[in-house]
Amino acid sequence: MTHREQDILHSIVESYIQTGEPVGSQTVSRHRRDNLSSATIRSVMADLCDGGYLSQPHTSAGRIPTEKAFRSYVQSLARARLLMAELQRLRSELSQMNTMEARVERSSQMLTEMTQSVGITAAIPASSQILDQIELIGLADHRVLMIVVTRDRVVHNRVVALDELVAQDDLLSIRNYINRNFTGWSLSEIHTDLKRRLEEQSAVYDAMLNKLTLLYSKGLLDIQLTPEIHMEGTGNLVGLDLHLTREKLRELFQTLEEKKRILQLLDRFLEQPAGELAVQVGLGDAHPLSELSLIGVSIPLAGGVYAKIAVLGPMRMNYGKAMSAVYHVGQAFRSLPV
Repeated sequence: MTHREQDILHSIVESYIQTGEPVGSQTVSRHRRDNLSSATIRSVMADLCDGGYLSQPHTSAGRIPTEKAFRSYVQSLARARLLMAELQRLRSELSQMNTMEARVERSSQMLTEMTQSVGITAAIPASSQILDQIELIGLADHRVLMIVVTRDRVVHNRVVALDELVAQDDLLSIRNYINRNFTGWSLSEIHTDLKRRLEEQSAVYDAMLNKLTLLYSKGLLDIQLTPEIHMEGTGNLVGLDLHLTREKLRELFQTLEEKKRILQLLDRFLEQPAGELAVQVGLGDAHPLSELSLIGVSIPLAGGVYAKIAVLGPMRMNYGKAMSAVYHVGQAFRSLPV
């Protein structure tokens, strides 16, 4: 495209984002300062139609930008800078969250508040987490609550039933033994070393290690490495002109309710290097999400976790605002100490 064609195309995209209506040459002409005639603009629009950037729903109607046009528009956008005070506010608010789960939930809410679209945040653990500490609490009926906290601030809870009573003092000794010897180790390293220690002949004669063997056999430190994911604002999609039948709209919301499908979506479209914004205009064959666009970023965190920060919205969303929100929430998330 020539500079003039690109300028006119992006004016059409911005007008369509604001109104949702086909854009005519007179509308474009009114918003320009170079006094181009409607006839000249119509000629350019015809060329853009031929190039696959615009479509014309009716002979006498204006033009509608295609996915190709939105991609051109997005590529021209620079990330709008938030005021430093606003960025500090995001960091301050997230720093008040004491767990990864709370940060994930609050950051998705922030994205929704800033963009009026669907905010998505996922914390995806690596295959080997780093132990911060454990806590063991005796419950009724020979049960024990095992709490494992990893360095990424994720808390894993599990209740196990034992065949015999383990006193709280014994649980305290086991907790101290694990925390003293293995804090800062990866869970895979702990399993290897702890298994070796428990198999040594001397462990048979140690009462505390005997009790530890019992808890270990019940899955102590055997935590589920499940991603933490939160999505906010799906109601913002209601009422949008997504060109979907009622059945397809129902299918869309069913898809958004499945965390596994959302993670697959993030993995598929957020393949850029860490920290680099990805913008997917129209999700193509990711049916029934074909009418939506995704803006996101992957952020590496300490402790072997990746956070994925994203906004899902209609193709005619405010891309500048959404890109800025995703980038800055990602930066705020990344800057927090683990």
